[in-house]
Amino acid sequence: MIKIPTLSGVDSEKKRREIKAYFQFCYKRYESLFNLVADEKAYFQKADPLRHPIIFYYGHTATFFINKLKLAKIIDTRIDPHLESIFAVGVDEMSWDDLNEKHYNWPTVEETQDYRDKVYALVSDLIDTLPLELPIGWESPWWVIMMGIEHENIHLETSSVLIRQLPFEMIREDTNWIECEAYGDAPKNELLNVSSGRVILGKDRDTVLFGWDNEYGTHQAQMPKFRASKYLVSNGEYLDFIKDDGYHKSEYWCDEGNAWRSFTRAHCPLFWRETEADYGLRTLSREIDLPLNWPVEVNCLEAEAFCRWKSQKEGTNIVLPTEDEYVRLREAVKVPNYLDWMEKGSTNANIALDKFTSSVPVDRFSFGDFFDVVGNVWQWSRTPIYPFEGFKVHPVYDDFTVPTFDGKHNIINGGSWVSCGNLATQSSRYGFRKHFYQHAGFRYIESYYEENIMSNPYTTDSIISQYCHFSWGENRLAVENYPAACAELALTYMKDRPKRKAFDIGCAIGRSTFELAREFDEVIGVDFSTRFIQEAQKIKESGVLRYVMPTEGELEKFHEVKLSSLDLEEEADKVVFWQADACNLKPIFKDFDLIFAGNLIDRLYDPKKFLDSMSARLNEKGLLVLTSPYTWQEESTAKEKWIGGYKRDGENVTTLQGLEEILGDDFTLLDTQDVPFVIQETARKHQYTIAQMSVWEKK
Repeated sequence: MIKIPTLSGVDSEKKRREIKAYFQFCYKRYESLFNLVADEKAYFQKADPLRHPIIFYYGHTATFFINKLKLAKIIDTRIDPHLESIFAVGVDEMSWDDLNEKHYNWPTVEETQDYRDKVYALVSDLIDTLPLELPIGWESPWWVIMMGIEHENIHLETSSVLIRQLPFEMIREDTNWIECEAYGDAPKNELLNVSSGRVILGKDRDTVLFGWDNEYGTHQAQMPKFRASKYLVSNGEYLDFIKDDGYHKSEYWCDEGNAWRSFTRAHCPLFWRETEADYGLRTLSREIDLPLNWPVEVNCLEAEAFCRWKSQKEGTNIVLPTEDEYVRLREAVKVPNYLDWMEKGSTNANIALDKFTSSVPVDRFSFGDFFDVVGNVWQWSRTPIYPFEGFKVHPVYDDFTVPTFDGKHNIINGGSWVSCGNLATQSSRYGFRKHFYQHAGFRYIESYYEENIMSNPYTTDSIISQYCHFSWGENRLAVENYPAACAELALTYMKDRPKRKAFDIGCAIGRSTFELAREFDEVIGVDFSTRFIQEAQKIKESGVLRYVMPTEGELEKFHEVKLSSLDLEEEADKVVFWQADACNLKPIFKDFDLIFAGNLIDRLYDPKKFLDSMSARLNEKGLLVLTSPYTWQEESTAKEKWIGGYKRDGENVTTLQGLEEILGDDFTLLDTQDVPFVIQETARKHQYTIAQMSVWEKK
């Protein structure tokens, strides 16, 4: 077993040799997996209808090195642009009923092997010559090399799943891939207590092992006590669910599960084989009688259905663990971390190919009173993968995790017998669609814990994202953030006036609302757009706002804004957001010392009606602050409702004149000034505008 090189040290040349040995070992180990394929035709046959033939995966991991090294500008030229295009992108994130019928002109196995050999030589030479400074950080070219190695470790596992699905006659046994032969009856499972405790997840940039983007940041939770199954669910225990006709009773399945079950006509786990007597099991290279004492391997939909069946039988709440509950169990039984295991040269678990190239009985490796807390098979959780606070994408692989932040990809925990490198570490986090098959099973728990996570944090709608960036981002044109600048100006006009309650009308994503709360006791933000209010509420509740902005063409950049970085954390308790129509505001919106309406009046269907209502909502000597570029358009405001920007009796009527006519009886105009703003559409396309701010004091 070879361990992951640490990112720190004092001897660069020693580290160079360590990384080279790790790269070459992992690269050749991946190739050795394909020695199990006896028939070359198998390379071009789809083992799974939703995924490419395995020839793709054989070339893909090599191509990944070249594509990422080129993107990071570590190399200048490609090896084979044609193959690097064919092998670039997989189809692993499809829905279970989304068949890919695209035809590819795949290269031969010989051509693919020749390409792999060239990549092996290039990366080996690069490791020999590339300058190396320790420690290795995100910005280092060596991080990209480590990324390529760990990417190949991921596909070592996913490719082994596909090989298990190839026709049996196309597979052969191999002495480098030895499977367990311990078969027997399943042990009786039982629920054992897990004590309460605080879990702390996430790591910082100084961590000594390579990690994928979703591992970084912070997350904490206080876990109440719960009960967890002593063993992973075995084939024997799962067989009871099948014998009770569990695959044909819709009440045990969620809507997605029932649709998947109907579409696939599944009636047992994927790797089971029906025999005349009972069931068999397909391993990597053999078909054996079903070992009742091995862990069952199912997708998340099947695991959830079993839990509903078990709940009905037991009369209690049997569920899959959350990620936090799994971590609490792991910490309660004191599972050693990856580096401790590597120092000993062996693990007390069936993981990282340290024992067998198959599952083993569920009662073989214990941690306290529990078995297989790590290793043997992955364990499905009920937690959709989500980003920790402080999450950032790595620019060289910006779509590794973010596409899975959709509430549809559940985390798997603990690793399997073939989980190597990063997959075997305690901080690894991988999320898959619920229909997806890995070497994955599950442990059930009795729990009533409700987790509170944000599973879909990145706003990708182009208009909403543009407003998020306008409200909370910074631009390249050296123009101050507009909502923040307007709020700051409004506060300077308040001077010694009371600052009890402010009203931010047309607040959009809420930046001006928060900025006003720096000095006001309470600020209410309203906007006509429910979607804007949802984003504003998101940052109020979580302290974090994430969105995607286009840079050029299909390219995007991921942004994260934190209240803490803007020193606005305390203001979250002073702001409230509501959806409201500015021209038809409810009577409860009153008694304000300041009303701010930013870039609003030229977008209202009846601006005069809006303005006429302002005096009654303000306290005596209160201020009304308006900003607008006065871009009157009939799409927003019927022309007869415009309050400026037109001719009357042959004379120009400006919007400021219109404002004076409407507000003059109740307000005194204190000042006007220009305030520029920039709306960014892409990295190189910006819209520069100058708004006019007018400040009105209630008489």
